[in-house]
Amino acid sequence: MSSTKSKKYNLESGIEIHPTYFPSSKNNIEEFPGEYPFTRGIHSKMYRSKLWTMRQYAGFGSAEESNKRYKYLLAHGTTGLSVAFDLPTQMGYDSDHQLAEGEVGKVGVAIDTLADMEILFKDIKLENISTSMTINSTAAILLAMYVALAKKESADLKKINGTIQNDILKEYIARGTYIYPPTQSMRLVTDIFSWCSQNLNQFNTISISGYHIREAGSTAVQEVAFTMANAIEYVNAAIKSGLTIDSFASRISFFFNSHNNIFEEIAKFRAARRIWASILKNNFGCKNPESLKMRFHVQTGGSTLTAQQIENNITRTSLQALSAVLGGCQSLHVNSKDEALALPTESAARTALRTQQIIAHELGISNTVDPLGGSYFVESLTSEIETKVQEYLQKIDSLGGAVRAIEKEYYQTEISNSAYNYQKQIDAKEKIIVGVNDFIEKEADDKSILKIDNSLQLKQITSLKKIKSGRDNQKVKENLSEIEKCANGNENLIPKIISAVESYATIGEISDTLRKVWGEYN
Repeated sequence: MSSTKSKKYNLESGIEIHPTYFPSSKNNIEEFPGEYPFTRGIHSKMYRSKLWTMRQYAGFGSAEESNKRYKYLLAHGTTGLSVAFDLPTQMGYDSDHQLAEGEVGKVGVAIDTLADMEILFKDIKLENISTSMTINSTAAILLAMYVALAKKESADLKKINGTIQNDILKEYIARGTYIYPPTQSMRLVTDIFSWCSQNLNQFNTISISGYHIREAGSTAVQEVAFTMANAIEYVNAAIKSGLTIDSFASRISFFFNSHNNIFEEIAKFRAARRIWASILKNNFGCKNPESLKMRFHVQTGGSTLTAQQIENNITRTSLQALSAVLGGCQSLHVNSKDEALALPTESAARTALRTQQIIAHELGISNTVDPLGGSYFVESLTSEIETKVQEYLQKIDSLGGAVRAIEKEYYQTEISNSAYNYQKQIDAKEKIIVGVNDFIEKEADDKSILKIDNSLQLKQITSLKKIKSGRDNQKVKENLSEIEKCANGNENLIPKIISAVESYATIGEISDTLRKVWGEYN
């Protein structure tokens, strides 16, 4: 009888998947949900008492068009807004800047001044909705506009609820929408922490993002490890600036990717909660139990969407969303089927929202707190992911922390190698992507995708000119001068930026003022 070598099943992180799992000391956990270290969830009843927030990431073209989409989503049952901004807004350029040419409103909504923000949230009371804003380099400015709008609505700032991404470190690693050098960028982050702890205490001041790290090609382990290392850097910076850990830790949130391997993703979310609770308790001495709870938003994997056979993307994102819920997320966005080709159409966005609603109301998985807790496989995988994450954290610490690791291009090299290996597996058909490298069909071109009219930029520039001619330009000049003076010193910048946006200073004018003092990072 001939012997054949059995095939090994390994995750991209190097973890071997065994054919069968049995009880062992490392997966015989006796933890209650809602109790340290929160492996099983941060609330004792989880979705039995409250479902996750159903967000749909949206924003395109003008503020007026995006406002219509938000109202459409709210009318169809979304329970939180998630704002996408166009590239000029992300990079601190006004719509009339030469570098904004061809990009205005293309990958998100164009915001130049407070006037655009007023239109964006027209007839939407900020006190009544949770808003997440995916913005980093210009996070302080967009937050200031949101605060200024809330004040115009006579809203109680203590009741304003939401999240600002404000995670600049991952921009140097994975996305590239940074403006200033890391040290100055970190100052803006900690200024937001400090100001919000006193004035906007229901608002999550940062959403530390593993999502974009995963989208750049990292493994699940690298996604968690690099996100944790960045989080440690932010906490250290905040403490160095004079904040006490329990004054801001409970408003730190996270943003993770939900990729294709359902059990790996579930175990990843469980491991991340456990690691974060341990870091805050043992490394930083957190006393408040609320500080130890990892709150995280999940978005299904954008990089897993295929332009081929786009209907398959509904199946992919449904299963990815299921793993996020089984993993215990606090809010969720499901990508629309057509996002490999363009921004989503209304019907595609509605289907994505309905996916969440079906998971919530038809499958029965929200009836118990941790449906896969006690699974030999899931518990073992959770522990293995935790071990590998800790190995990465030790390596990054030996390099001097996250900023030094970024400067030495450690993150970038690790992610690049993982992305290369993943693509090699696809090319060799060791990993099957349905419709891409197997089960291929000839398809007709699909013309029913959302297109942004290039005339939008002209309309936005016309509107911007009108704002500039109608505002008190002397007041704008004075406010920008105050920002410049503050940037040269140590005073908190947020009050100065709020005053500037209230005088209708533009995002470009404020960013250029900071560029003048701090320079740009290349």
